[in-house]
Parts: sequence; structure tokens; C-alpha cells
Amino acid sequence: MGAARLLVELGVDPAEPILVEARELIWSAWREDGRFRLAPTGAIYPCQTAHAACTLAHLGCGGDPRLAVTFQHLLATQFDGGGWRCNKFSYGRGPESEFANPGPTLIALDAFRFTDRANSSPELDRAVEFLLRHWVTRVPLGPCHYGIGTLFLQVEYPFAGYNLFYWLHVLSHYDRVASDPRFAEALAVLEADLVDGQIVPERVNRELSGLQFCKRGQPSALGTERYREILANVAGRLPT
Repeated sequence: MGAARLLVELGVDPAEPILVEARELIWSAWREDGRFRLAPTGAIYPCQTAHAACTLAHLGCGGDPRLAVTFQHLLATQFDGGGWRCNKFSYGRGPESEFANPGPTLIALDAFRFTDRANSSPELDRAVEFLLRHWVTRVPLGPCHYGIGTLFLQVEYPFAGYNLFYWLHVLSHYDRVASDPRFAEALAVLEADLVDGQIVPERVNRELSGLQFCKRGQPSALGTERYREILANVAGRLPT
């Protein structure tokens, strides 16, 4: 699914045969209750459904009636505090594992931004607030221990995991962050790493490291476009 989103990021038309096939493959894993079974056996985790929904939304399926069922399922299964959480404790149990997982929550919000629910749903407001609170606490949260530390703060492009640049881009589509000092503080951290106003990746997937559009230590034109989208989304509304 990450490969399909990457192709869209690079400007490949979702109507291209390879992406149509990818889309249909993902749909083949859809269940009538809205979840996606991405593996032949084992439990179905919220993160799997969120990733599938996000990819399909990027492929132009945000208005598909099947995805509407998935979005309703996600809203109905929000965990306490506003995020989404799996009952899989790969790292053991502790106080931090009683919270939702910030990573899948960010993915879910990325999917929801393609719908008309983005700025009209109290449930999504709660999810946004959950991530804004995490910016302040920074401690590892959820059974998968998503924290905010050195790796999170490094500029990562293209978008993949739970990191600052992706966090800012997704949240900028939600109106309530535009006047929030926590968002403004996070944006200032990203902007401190700009070079001549351009995004310069610090972390890159090893398999993509040879590609010019995301070369480590070199300005990225596509990454800079995403940064400018953040600014356009919150233009004139950030606290000073």
C-alpha cells in the first residue's frame, strides 16, 4: 500500500492500470463491517484498516460507499482519548500501553481528510487533540510505543511513518490546528531545518535513497511543495 501512495505522490494518475490493479487488490480485502483483512489469518488490527482506507482515499476512492462504511467503523471504534488502538502488546504492558497509538491515528486522519467529515466531526476533533497533546508529552504511547524524540523530529520524506513533517501536513488539513500554539511550535521546529526555504530530507527509506526527489541532504522540490501546502492550509491563522 505504501508503494501505491508513493506513486500518487510522484504524480502518477490513479487511473493508470498499475494503480487500478493496486486499488482492486486492496478492495478485495474489504469486509462488509468496514474492516480490511490484509493477511490470510490472524486478528484484524485497526492500523491495517486505517492504512487501507488511507491508501484508497489517496487513490481517489474517498467517496466510495464501501469506504463510507469503513469510516463509520473507525469512528465507532475510537479509543479513549480520541485515537485508535490495537490490542496487540508486542512491547509488553505498562501505563503507556493504556493509550491509543499515535501512528495509526495520524494515518486515519490522513484518510479522513479526503471526506467532508474532516472539519465537521467531533470525533475527528478529538483525534486531532490527541495528537496535539502528544506533541507536549512526547512520551511513548500505545501498545506500539509511538514517541516523539530525535527520529520523529528529523525531516522525513516521502511520508511514511510517524514523523514531524507528515504530522504537520496531515493536521494542517484540520481547521482547529490553525490557531493552536502547539501546532505553531511544531511548525517552527520543521522550519528551523529548511535550507533557503526548501525541505531537505534527513531520513529517507534506504530503498529510495538513490532517487533524486528525496535524496538525503539535498533540497526536495516535491517535499517543498508539501511544506507549502501546510502554509497554505493555515495561512494567516497561526498564533504569533
